[in-house]
Amino acid sequence: MPTILVTNDDGVSSQGIRILAEALMPLGDVYIVAPETEQSAVAHALTLHRPLKSDRIDKNIYCINGTPTDCVIIAVHKLLPLRPDIIVSGINNGGNLGDNLTYSGTVAAAMEGTLLGIPSLAISLVTEYRSNNGNKNHGAGYQRAADYAREVVVKVLDKGLPKDTLLNVNVPECTHIKGVRLTKQGKIVYDNGIQELSDPRGQECYWIGGGDPKWQRGENTDLDAIYNNYISVTPVHLDLTNYDALSYLQENWEK
Repeated sequence: MPTILVTNDDGVSSQGIRILAEALMPLGDVYIVAPETEQSAVAHALTLHRPLKSDRIDKNIYCINGTPTDCVIIAVHKLLPLRPDIIVSGINNGGNLGDNLTYSGTVAAAMEGTLLGIPSLAISLVTEYRSNNGNKNHGAGYQRAADYAREVVVKVLDKGLPKDTLLNVNVPECTHIKGVRLTKQGKIVYDNGIQELSDPRGQECYWIGGGDPKWQRGENTDLDAIYNNYISVTPVHLDLTNYDALSYLQENWEK
């Protein structure tokens, strides 16, 4: 039976991670190792300035007082009895689309797994941009995302992934999903994303976040797929080299 590591950045008590783990249990031995509290937008951060502790919450369920990357490293090297055959990070409460994937702790956990040579994927439920009437219980959406995650895990365990490549999967929260699209990363920007505030002593301070998202429409992007109610599956490569720019610099700087 495959060993499956499930993690996230929303915390070990989140609704999404429990539904995901349950959906994957028929496929193998599932372990949850996740942050004890929410760690959204911590990206690929490692905790180096203090020691970390793990607590066993239940059979095969652990929490760590650190980041998603910390969780993957400690799970693989210390907590799991066997090296995992696959790592699944999610289900994130909110999309990881376009440039946002660079901030995402959910995607970073999959990146760390890929760095360790373990096939990995991140899966997110896109709850933004849609009216939920203030409802934070996205159970039906999480279940649809978990069911698709199970399909992806079966394919990855059977076929593998290209070297140094993870999958960034985003599932729209809608009652009728039209299908699945293999996509490229889109472009998203936020207007008025920094708020100027005053603390109780009247000192000026800033709060990052809360801006209005705007994305550039593009053919076959993750954003376009979600906008049209398709699941988006984007292969993400760890090599960030811009090879066109490298060729340009070699031609123009080395003369």
